[in-house]
Amino acid sequence: MAVPAGATTGRSIVLGVGGGIAAYKSCSLLRLFTEAGHYVTVVPTEPALNFVGAATWAALSGKPVSTGVWDEVARVPHVRLGQQAELVFVAPATADLLARAAAGIADDLLTNTLLTARCPVVMAPAMHTEMWLHAATQANVALLRSRGVLVVDPASGRLTGADTGPGRLPEPDELYRIATGVLLRGTTDQDLADRTVVISAGGTREAIDPVRFIGNRSSGKQGYALASAAAARGARTVLVAANVALPDPHGVHVVPVSSAQELLDAVRNHSREADVVVMAAAVADYRPTEVQDAKIKKDGRTEPPTIVLAENQDILMDLVAQRPGGQVIVGFAAETGDERSSVEEYGLAKLRRKGCDLMVINPVGADLGFGTPDNEAVIAGADGRIVRVPRVSKQALSHAVLDEVAARLRAR
Repeated sequence: MAVPAGATTGRSIVLGVGGGIAAYKSCSLLRLFTEAGHYVTVVPTEPALNFVGAATWAALSGKPVSTGVWDEVARVPHVRLGQQAELVFVAPATADLLARAAAGIADDLLTNTLLTARCPVVMAPAMHTEMWLHAATQANVALLRSRGVLVVDPASGRLTGADTGPGRLPEPDELYRIATGVLLRGTTDQDLADRTVVISAGGTREAIDPVRFIGNRSSGKQGYALASAAAARGARTVLVAANVALPDPHGVHVVPVSSAQELLDAVRNHSREADVVVMAAAVADYRPTEVQDAKIKKDGRTEPPTIVLAENQDILMDLVAQRPGGQVIVGFAAETGDERSSVEEYGLAKLRRKGCDLMVINPVGADLGFGTPDNEAVIAGADGRIVRVPRVSKQALSHAVLDEVAARLRAR
């Protein structure tokens, strides 16, 4: 079975903007949308124009901007925008806007659009902490979610003035990843809601001395994309990150580690109650038997020092051996082919040897796999199912993997 590339360019998006100070961040989100080739119509509320003017939205989108239902009446914009959109993304969504959307009030162009939209709808709230935590706001959020709206939990951090706490709009890059994921899937379905997913990412480092280590080229991008995708699908997500220099994905609990032993301990600890474990990290197969306290110096040596290696424990096999009933375990096999076997054959052999439910087999090379924004893979199941994913973004591959995970969870 082949998975389509999942291109998301050239899509029709309505960007709704509520009347909050975080509206300035949506300018960057709009730029990300348009640079990706999407056709974006900005629909601000009247209060939003107090923060970012209509001229700015028109200049960035290349389209006129309206807030009311009486502009260009002959085109019936209060109906057409929602009918024709492939995604409605509201950022920021104020407490007032959430309340009006939940109540079905249609007193401006944006709330009319929300009522007529039959496409996925995403709302990213931003407000002061007390407003976000108020029972009325939480009830409105729960009601919207019950109707299929993806309401993104706000981030915690600096708000206006000296206030800090939950209520901050996530950064534009993270909002863009959420939007892209919804466009890739064509739905806001939270198929991993109430599930706990543990994902490892990056590459372990095995110390030789205080300045040297044995490591690998893994950037952690695929693992981070998986964590971001799992969180967007409703999962409680734990990311065990080995030596990764990337911003933490929104809504994900990140546990930093360095060595293979530290990664093993962290994954063991967090996987006991997990529904899914995805081992995307590149774990060093060997470690030095002795770690020098001081930097190894040349000191006129005629021969290089000898470093004796010991084999690290196989973390994936350890997890399989100790997994609780119903847990889905996913392994990753970064492979190169040779005269004996192909990349896929090596990966399938690893699937049989490791005993996990799924093995994501991806070829690696100078321009593929490590450090690149895209990837290709074969997702092989222990049940014999094979899904071949052509070269796509790591986000698209993440959703293809999680589709297979979700299907197995439903079957258990």
